[in-house]
Amino acid sequence: MIDLRLSGGLAAAALLLSPLPAAAKDIVIHMKNQGADGAMVFEPSFVKAAPGDTIRFKPSDPSHNAETMANMLPAGATPVKGAMNKEMVLTVAKPGLYGIKCMPHYSMGMVALVQVGKVSAAELTAAKAAKLPPFAAKRMTAALAKVK
Repeated sequence: MIDLRLSGGLAAAALLLSPLPAAAKDIVIHMKNQGADGAMVFEPSFVKAAPGDTIRFKPSDPSHNAETMANMLPAGATPVKGAMNKEMVLTVAKPGLYGIKCMPHYSMGMVALVQVGKVSAAELTAAKAAKLPPFAAKRMTAALAKVK
């Protein structure tokens, strides 16, 4: 005869010890006129995320937007364009690199990079070859150096 109290306790213990799915994270990036890296910045300018995470681009200062860059977006990912002075929400579904720009300040180097999951060497090479305005390219090169 099986003691049901014991088998129920073992089942409960097994459930508690089993790995649970990771909860999606909510990551905030601020759009600023002035930050640690100078004028017209996203802070932080580089984040790592997992598929399913949400990245919120919040305008800490006026006159900014956030939008994905067509030349730096995983294949099949949906482009997103935020309105001026409004929060832009990007829920990342596909692994890869998501380049983000503030359109009014793109030439001033206002770019950010979101790494989702693992990135292939080919994808990193393609991102490094993307044509950007000079100051944006300088900041994006620094962000791409953090990709692992």
